[in-house]
Amino acid sequence: MLKNIIAPSILSADFSKLGQEIKDVEKAGADWIHVDVMDGHFVPNITIGPIVVKSIRPVTKLPIDVHLMIKSPEKYIESFVKAGADFITFHSEIEKDPKEVIKLIRYYKKKVGISIKPKTDLISIENVFSMVDMVLIMTVEPGFGGQGFILDCLPKIEELRKIFKKDIEVDGGVNEMTARDCLKSGANVLVAGSYVFGAKDYALAINKLRG
Repeated sequence: MLKNIIAPSILSADFSKLGQEIKDVEKAGADWIHVDVMDGHFVPNITIGPIVVKSIRPVTKLPIDVHLMIKSPEKYIESFVKAGADFITFHSEIEKDPKEVIKLIRYYKKKVGISIKPKTDLISIENVFSMVDMVLIMTVEPGFGGQGFILDCLPKIEELRKIFKKDIEVDGGVNEMTARDCLKSGANVLVAGSYVFGAKDYALAINKLRG
């Protein structure tokens, strides 16, 4: 049985004390640290790059889960590997052949995930299920944190769990209530930004997500 994993997204952390924020969520029981990378082209926002991953790598022993919401992930895989990423997830909607990007991540011996936007059909990634360690289903339109959860994505999680036996990650609008629905539908990795970093008690928030 797959373990339920909570991955706080540092997109919602206080960057003036990012190192301490990461230490605090690790102490509070987080399993992974999630890093949302946006390039202003694939999604309408710009966030962070390899230099931030490099700076937080010495701060935590937790796996660093990098989510590349960028147009040309193949150009930056090596940089994120060298920076200390453990998991690298990219989007199926890129122009590059996803299989080639997967092979590149595998070349560096890192775990690989593939992600789809809310309106992207699962059939578009069925041919790479055997090549990846995880599928990430976006439950908001990627680009900005703090959005509301799209309930129409729950049947997609259920459908995926029937045919994919490895990690299923959900990112977007995850809170105590939507986490319960996601876990019930078959997800086991929950990304939460504002729900965790906006809470007064990180441990309590993480425990509520875990169910």
